[in-house]
Amino acid sequence: MRYYSTNRQSAPVSLSEAVIKGLAPDRGLYMPERLERLPQKFYDHIEQLTFQEIALAVGEAFFAEDVDAEALKAIVYDTLTFDCPVVKLKDHIYTLELFHGPTLAFKDVGARFMARLLQYFLAKESQQKVNVLVATSGDTGSAVANGFLGVDGIDVFVLYPKNKVSKIQESQFATLGQNIIAIEVDGTFDDCQTLVKSAFLDAELNQKHRLTSANSINVARFLPQAFYYFYAYAQMKQMGKAQQWVVCVPSGNFGNITAALFAHRMGLPVKRFIAANNANDVFYKYLQTGVYQPQPSIPTIANAMDVGNPSNFARIGELYEQSYKKIRKDISGYAFSDVEITETIRICYEETGYILDPHGACGYQALCQSLLPDEIGLFCETAHPAKFKETVEAVLQHSIGIPPKLAAFMHAEKKAVALSNRFDDFKSFLLKNAD
Repeated sequence: MRYYSTNRQSAPVSLSEAVIKGLAPDRGLYMPERLERLPQKFYDHIEQLTFQEIALAVGEAFFAEDVDAEALKAIVYDTLTFDCPVVKLKDHIYTLELFHGPTLAFKDVGARFMARLLQYFLAKESQQKVNVLVATSGDTGSAVANGFLGVDGIDVFVLYPKNKVSKIQESQFATLGQNIIAIEVDGTFDDCQTLVKSAFLDAELNQKHRLTSANSINVARFLPQAFYYFYAYAQMKQMGKAQQWVVCVPSGNFGNITAALFAHRMGLPVKRFIAANNANDVFYKYLQTGVYQPQPSIPTIANAMDVGNPSNFARIGELYEQSYKKIRKDISGYAFSDVEITETIRICYEETGYILDPHGACGYQALCQSLLPDEIGLFCETAHPAKFKETVEAVLQHSIGIPPKLAAFMHAEKKAVALSNRFDDFKSFLLKNAD
């Protein structure tokens, strides 16, 4: 299958080129030229399949033309060595727990898949060493770093905003060493993302080094996130709760909800979608006005969603033929302040005993405010609440504990490099340190 740029100013490329390049030469994001609608018999019996079997069927629709069948099966099965269970919170509201992977965040799925697919292409095509550049507002860095840790032929440069990610999140990528280089940028997430995009378009850097991205701008990062929406449907169907199904996704850079929208286009029977924002409400305002106006990001307690110019808005536009009316038909939006987020965490715990993380709290509250009597709502709990231990404990007024695999990161030594948010400084660093 060929992949085209959302800016349509550069030629379509193969999957391997799209994965290795990350960003198109015209600064656009790669999109598959078509989306295969899965056969009805797949949905008729989906509840009888395992997570891996479901993901492989979906993955074949995206990747079968470009990846050997046995290799694709191995990539999918090796990626999904953990569960993503659906859990009931109250009547008509369920959560899809996406924090059971190695770094306790939803991005483990996409990051692990991309690492394995990229390694496959490098080995198959005898490619030179690749340098992965990734900007993170929290969980992307840890998921990508751990997904690529120790992978031969790949170095990972993780850019993150100074003092704007939690200490636990920072410890998951800034302590690893080996082929993982953490860069602490004096700026915002948007600054980090701008540095990454600028590097891809710098002629000197690309002449000397092979660069790609592991943010959700990379097709190999965001497409596999569709897997768990099909799996969620299978679980809901098992429980007899798959009718009038509403999916709510806490949204920052919009890769996760874009994957859900792709799943819908492939036939996944979702009635409607909700994008839940924090105070970074650019998309929410777009839904109200029809005007997309990026803004500087605002620091919040739901920091992984602190994005003022979501990259994947371009993909949503392509999927809906740039039609505001069509987007509004499928997607509604909500935005919540830090005060509202903390209050939601408190009330949910008092009413259900369930501990939300700040991002999941946005999804839960959006469903509480929007569900109709005949609808069943599912929201993504995108990270384990212990990753935001100080925030959550301050709300609940008691300790929530730290899972052992998370605690292990916190005792290691920080190995980050401090840089300004100037591109010249970042470029000089890459020229000296990328192979």
